[in-house]
Parts: sequence; structure tokens; C-alpha cells
Amino acid sequence: MVFSVIKVNFRGVGKSEGVFDNGQGELSDAAAALDWIERQNLDYSQCWVSGFSFGSLICMQLIMRRPEVNNFIAVSPQPNVYDFSFLAPCPTSGQVVYSENDELVTKDSIIELDNRIKNQKGVEVIFSKVKNSNHFFKNKEKELSLEIKKYLKEKTALI
Repeated sequence: MVFSVIKVNFRGVGKSEGVFDNGQGELSDAAAALDWIERQNLDYSQCWVSGFSFGSLICMQLIMRRPEVNNFIAVSPQPNVYDFSFLAPCPTSGQVVYSENDELVTKDSIIELDNRIKNQKGVEVIFSKVKNSNHFFKNKEKELSLEIKKYLKEKTALI
């Protein structure tokens, strides 16, 4: 199986140009990146998006706007900081990976997000917890990687 992958730094991150735009410009940039990779792969059969922390918000907004996206992985979302109410209903299946001891995210907000998403018929969103980890999975990178690999293995075996 062959995958095409693109990693995007948001405005002002790393060597990227621009400044933070509170999500509007970042969503536009992510959509433009998705447009570009789709043009490079006209015969694609699967379209996944992923994001970490603030990027998971952009990832989830993208799945609401782009019907070709048929799976996602959101890592360390912050539903206590950003409004995820737009996910009712969630249009596609995916995985949410969160930290057991996230210092930036309340456990109640993760539970609320889980309850909101799991009510959609035909959509399965798996919530995977990494034990004894913080928001950035410091010293738990291997466990984070294993959770994602397990999900990818299960979902790509169905393709």
C-alpha cells in the first residue's frame, strides 16, 4: 500500500510565513494543502487528515467541510479551550488520542467530546488514552506511536 503524506506548519510556526489567524487562515491553509495533495494523487481512494493540539481543531473543522475525507486522527484536542460543538453530527470515523494527565485539557471536556461524537449513527470514533502522559506525550512518544499504529493497522486492513 502506498500513501502520500503532507505535513503543514501553520502560519508563523517553524519557517512558515504569516502570523496566527485564530483558526480562519489556518483552516484555509489546511484546505489549500489538501487541494494540492489531491491534485498530485488524482486516483486516490482514501483521504485522511490529522492534527495535534490546535491542529486537531483544524483537522476536525476540515472533516466538516470536505466530504472526501473519510478518516481522521486527532491528537491532544483541547475541547475545553476551543469550541468543538460543530461536530454534531461528526461526518466520518476516526481516532482521538488524548493524554491521561494532560495539564492543558480537562478530563470532563474529553468525556463531553466523546459523548457528543459517539451519538452519530454509522460513525465510529475511537478514543485512545495514553497513560501517565502529558499534553505533549513527553517520554511517552512510543506509547503514542503504538496507539496510532494500532488504529492505522486496523483501518488500513479493511481497504
